[in-house]
Amino acid sequence: MEEKKKLDLLSIASVPLVMTLGNSMLIPVLPMMEKELKITSFESSLIITVYSIIAIILIPITGYLSDRFGRKKVMIPSLIITAIGGLISGLTAMLLENSYYWILIGRFIQGIGASGAFPVVLPLIGDMFKDDRKVSSSLGLVETSNTAGKVLSPVIGAILAMIVWYVPLLAIPVFSFISLILVFFLLKAPKQQENPVAFREFLNTTKKLLAEKGRWLYAIFVIGGILMYVLFGVLFYLSTLLEDTYNITGVMKGLILAVPLLALSSASFLTGKKIGKNKQVMKWLSFSGCLLLSCSVFVISFSEHIDLLIGSLIFSGIGIGITLPCLDTFITGGIEKEQRGTISSIYSSMRFIGVALGPPLFAVIIKTSHQILFLSTAGVCVVASVLALLSIRPANLQKAKSSK
Repeated sequence: MEEKKKLDLLSIASVPLVMTLGNSMLIPVLPMMEKELKITSFESSLIITVYSIIAIILIPITGYLSDRFGRKKVMIPSLIITAIGGLISGLTAMLLENSYYWILIGRFIQGIGASGAFPVVLPLIGDMFKDDRKVSSSLGLVETSNTAGKVLSPVIGAILAMIVWYVPLLAIPVFSFISLILVFFLLKAPKQQENPVAFREFLNTTKKLLAEKGRWLYAIFVIGGILMYVLFGVLFYLSTLLEDTYNITGVMKGLILAVPLLALSSASFLTGKKIGKNKQVMKWLSFSGCLLLSCSVFVISFSEHIDLLIGSLIFSGIGIGITLPCLDTFITGGIEKEQRGTISSIYSSMRFIGVALGPPLFAVIIKTSHQILFLSTAGVCVVASVLALLSIRPANLQKAKSSK
C-alpha cells in the first residue's frame, strides 16, 4: 500500500481507538466510581449507557451529513465535541463533591461527538479503496484498532485510576485531541459528489434501497447490535465480579479484562487480512463466529469459576472478532458511495444500541441468577447465528456489487 494511504489509515484508525478508549476505559473504574460517588451498580452503568443513547439518535443524521458534505468535515467537529464532553466530566468530577449528574451531562455531550466520529470511518474506508481486498484488509485494521482500544482500555483505565479515580475521565479530551491532530493533518479524504442529493430524494432512495436489500441489511444490523450487547455486558459483569467476588482490583483486573479482548483484536486483524472479496467465505465466517460465541456463553452459564469464565470469554472474543470485519465489508461493499454513510450509520447505531443495553441489562438480570443471565445471552447469540445463516445471501451481495 502506498505511503500516502498508510498515513490516511493511521489517522482513520486513531478515531475508533480513541472512541473505544473513551468508553471502555471506564468499565474497570465503575466499581470505584460507585464507592466515590455513592451510587448503585445500575447508576454507574448509566455512565456508559447515556454516552451511547444520544449517539444512537444522532448517528443516522451524521451519516447523512457525511454523505452530503464530506466525511472529514463531519469528523473534525465531532472530535472537538467529544473532547469538550470529556473535559466537562473530568473537571466536574475533580472539582465538585456531588458530580454524578455533571459526569452524565459530560458523557451525553461526548456521545454527541462520538456519533460523527467512528460511524463515519466505515464509509470513508469504502470511499478510499475500489478493490474489495484492500477494503476488507483496511476494515480489518479499523476493527483491530477498535478492539486494540478495548484491549488497552482496561489496563490504561486501571493505571490512571490508581492516581485518582477521575483521571480516566480527564484523559478522554487528551486522546481526542491527539486523534483530531492526526485527522486534520494526515487525512486526505476523497471528494464528495459535487451536486449532493436533496433530502427528500435521499429519503426516497434510502427507502427503496432498504426495500430491495433489507433482508441482509437488517440481519447485519441486528447481528452487530447483539455482538456489542454481549461484549459490553460481559465486560461490565466481569469487572464487577473480579472486584466483588475475587477482590481483584487495579492493574491486575485490567490485565484480566484485556485477555478476551486481545483474542478479539487478533481475530479481527487476521480475518480482515484473509477474507479478501469472497462473500461466501464471509457468510460462513459470520455464522461460525456467532455460533462459537453462542457455545462459549452457554458454557459460562454452568459455573462462575474464574478459569472457566476467562477461558470461555477468550473463545467468545474470537467469535466476535471473526464476525465484525465480515459485517463491515458486507456494508461497505454492498452499498453505493452516495448512500454508504447513511447505511453504515444505521449499522453503527445498532452497535451503539448493543453498547447501551449491555451494562444495565446485565446489572438487572444478574440479580435473578448467573445461569439465567448467561442462558438468555446464549439464546440471543443463537438468534445472531440463525440470521447469519439464513439472511445473509452472497448471491444478492454479489449482484448488488456488480450493479454499481
